[in-house]
Parts: sequence; structure tokens; C-alpha cells
Amino acid sequence: MSVQKSKKKAGAYSKVSRSSSSKIKASKSKTSKAAPTKVKTLPKPAKKVASSMVAKPLNGKAKEKIVLTSAETREPIEKAGSVKRAKKAGKKPLVAFTPPAPMEVSNHPKTKVRNILVSQPKPTEADKNPYFDLAKKHHINVTFRQFIKVEGLTSQEFRSQRIEILEHGAVILTSKLAVDHFFRICNEMRVTVPESLKYFCINEQTAYYLQKYIQYRKRKIFFGHGTILDLVDVIRKNRAERFLLPASDVHKEKIVDLLDEIKITYTKAKFYKTVEADLSDIKSLDGFDVLVFFTPVGILSLKKNFPKFKQGNTRIAAFGHITGLMVKNLGYRLDIFAPNPQNPSMTGALDAYIKDANKR
Repeated sequence: MSVQKSKKKAGAYSKVSRSSSSKIKASKSKTSKAAPTKVKTLPKPAKKVASSMVAKPLNGKAKEKIVLTSAETREPIEKAGSVKRAKKAGKKPLVAFTPPAPMEVSNHPKTKVRNILVSQPKPTEADKNPYFDLAKKHHINVTFRQFIKVEGLTSQEFRSQRIEILEHGAVILTSKLAVDHFFRICNEMRVTVPESLKYFCINEQTAYYLQKYIQYRKRKIFFGHGTILDLVDVIRKNRAERFLLPASDVHKEKIVDLLDEIKITYTKAKFYKTVEADLSDIKSLDGFDVLVFFTPVGILSLKKNFPKFKQGNTRIAAFGHITGLMVKNLGYRLDIFAPNPQNPSMTGALDAYIKDANKR
């Protein structure tokens, strides 16, 4: 009797389980036929777009993408006005430089200007040079003649500095000239430049110029907009690296002061030097009304090549405080100076001077 009862109970349980399973299946079929419920999804966070640009090789046919990362920075603080704007926006200036004392120029009589000698190499006619516009505007003659020349250090001269290039993980390049001599020294010393080396270029043109020596693929290249201040933020982000600064014997101390201010580890190394050019082909400077100089070495070249030169009515124009001080230290008269509050460029200072001088 107990066996039969147990069999009946088992049968009852099996019927219940079957009925319940059939109900579950029916409910599933109903839900599957019903309209699907809408699920609310959270919006995806917007991706941060890096400040970068895709550059093309010099031949214009890009086989691969070349990405140059632009250094995102605050407003440049080189001018006094921009410092004020940074303060109003609630941003602290990156580095505070004390402005140099104003440069005094002479009160020599301003006679007419007809011929100008610019101590720079002659640009090509295809280039849009502001001196060509200045010549057309005032109907004057502008002659270009380089007073200095750049010579690269030999590998032996570089070794005397006891600098190991491969100990540095980043390099700061301030000009195309620095690029040329950096890779030249590496080649002469048989140093293989690693792909992991980071390049911090002063401007976009210098960054593009690297194509002459390296392939951009998998290289980290950063560039500014013409001043070292543009690179401050991105250099700070890479402060763990040891930086190499290829320079000449005559370089801008402002760059070194800035690197000291942001407290990074760097090595200043001489890769090339600036020397006086041979100007024996110029017999006399008496035919020029204005001589324009941009470096102190250019003034030294004037003294060396023309030891008997007497300034007289010849006006001397200098760009930069160090160049202006060299003019005065060597006993010459400084008549035109740039940059100044009214004219930040040399062509602007010359334009203002010629307007006043040629009216008389």
C-alpha cells in the first residue's frame, strides 16, 4: 500500500512540475511576442580632442599619417599687455621676466636714406620678404650681405664637453640650424638616435624640417608658435625626461633662464659656433646710409673687417639689447633700435625712421 501511495504522489508531483513548466514557457512566449521594453542608456562621455594636426611630407604625397602634436599653452606673456590679460582671466603668468632697461638712441640729424645694407643673406625673389616691400614703398635700395657665418664643431671639439647624447630622452630644437648640427654630430660620433627620443621644436617649420633626418612614424614631436614660452606646459608634463639643448656659442640666454625657472633637468651643449665672415669683397661702406645688424657677432665682424671705418653720417640699426649694447661698447653710435614699444620688428623701426628722415 505504501508503495502505491508513493507512486501516486510522485505522479502528482510530476504533473504539477509539467504544468508549471508549461506555464513558464507560455509566459516566455507571450513576453517574446510583446513589444520590447526601451532601455535608457547613459550618454557616452565626449572624447577629448587633442590639439594635433596631420602634416604631409615635403613632396605632398602622404603614404602614412604624420602627427605633429602642438603644445597647448596659455597666452604668451612676452608682451606686457598679455600679462595683464592673463591676470584678468585668473591665470598666473608662466614665468615672470624683468624687462630690460629701455635702449637709448642718438639724436643725430636724420638725413635722407637711399641705400641700406642688411647684414643677412639675400632672400630669394619668390620669398615674401618685408625688406622688398620697404624698398618699394620708399623707393630705396636694399643690399643684403651676411656679416657672420656658422661653423659646426668637430666631433673632437664636441667630445671635449663630455656630454653623452644617449643619456637624454628629449631634445629642444630652436632652429633648422640646430637640427642640422644635432644629426651631423650624431652621425660623426656614430650615435644611433633612438626612436623613443622626444623632439620639442620652437615652431612648426622646424618640426617639418625633421623629415630630412627621421621618419615621423612612432615619433613624439611637439612644436610651439615661435617662442620657448609656447612649450612650457608640454615640457612640464615631460619633466621626468632629461633634456638636451643644442646651441651655439652665442645663444639667447632667455631660453636658459626659462628652463631654470621651470626646474627641469637639461644639458646645454654647443654644437656649432658663430664667427665673423670675410668681407674683403666690400671695398667701402661709405655708399650706405644705414647698416642693419641683428647679432653682436655682426658688430664684431664690422670692427674686424673695417678697422678704419668712421661712422660719420652712416646710421647703425640694431635688433636686440645685446646687439645694441655691443654697438655702444665698440664706440659706434646707435641711431635705430628694435624692438621698441611702437615697432616690434626691425622693418617697422626702419619704416618709421625713413618716413621722418625722407620728409626733410
